[in-house]
Amino acid sequence: MAELISEAPSRALAVYAHPDDPEVSCGGVLARWSRAGTEVHVVVATRGDKGSQDPSVDGEALAEQRAAEVAAAAGVLGLAGVEMLGHFDGALTGEPSLVAELVGVVRRLRPEVVVGVDPTAVFFGDGYVNHVDHRSIGWATLDAVAPAASSPLYFPERGPAHQVHTVLLSGTLEPDVWVDVEAVIDTKVAAMFCHRSQLAPDADAWLGTFVHQRAAGEGRRAGVRYAEGFRRLRLVR
Repeated sequence: MAELISEAPSRALAVYAHPDDPEVSCGGVLARWSRAGTEVHVVVATRGDKGSQDPSVDGEALAEQRAAEVAAAAGVLGLAGVEMLGHFDGALTGEPSLVAELVGVVRRLRPEVVVGVDPTAVFFGDGYVNHVDHRSIGWATLDAVAPAASSPLYFPERGPAHQVHTVLLSGTLEPDVWVDVEAVIDTKVAAMFCHRSQLAPDADAWLGTFVHQRAAGEGRRAGVRYAEGFRRLRLVR
């Protein structure tokens, strides 16, 4: 039987690679938790400087536009804060320096729940390979919370240790918990529309329907109208 998570944490942190990834991956959950009083923070690892199919686009100008889009989406979702780490697109790796950055954020914000990317999900059918930045930030996030952030001898210069209780991994091939997002599905859509640089000119005609259809698919698995699914790791029981 599908398990629904209904309780909102006191503080949550979502860690993703690109400026629009949090809205696409878990915008409903972030909106629901914010509405319930959770202090929700987001980390975006890259600048989004290569997020265009137009070869004439200036990467610096695109990065500035995408930073503004991140701020606008954060306002729609009701986030407590957003941090952009400023890495270049396509350059994320699992180097200790990236893990150390994330450990610093976790120890400073001290979230109960961390939401991120399932880095083990690589091939989606025969038409999509999960982006290297997604895989890299996924592994770095897991390395940061299990065990580095909770172990004081890892990166002691990054602050006092903090134990994350739960990790929820989106974009997974093995979801085992879901969150009902019916009440906030339109908020998720509105947040996604903030990322105009990533949308086709005709997005107004189809994006809302597409988001509803995907959430309805997860909802059928969970027994509700609209849902987002995750693979859960319980680091504290």
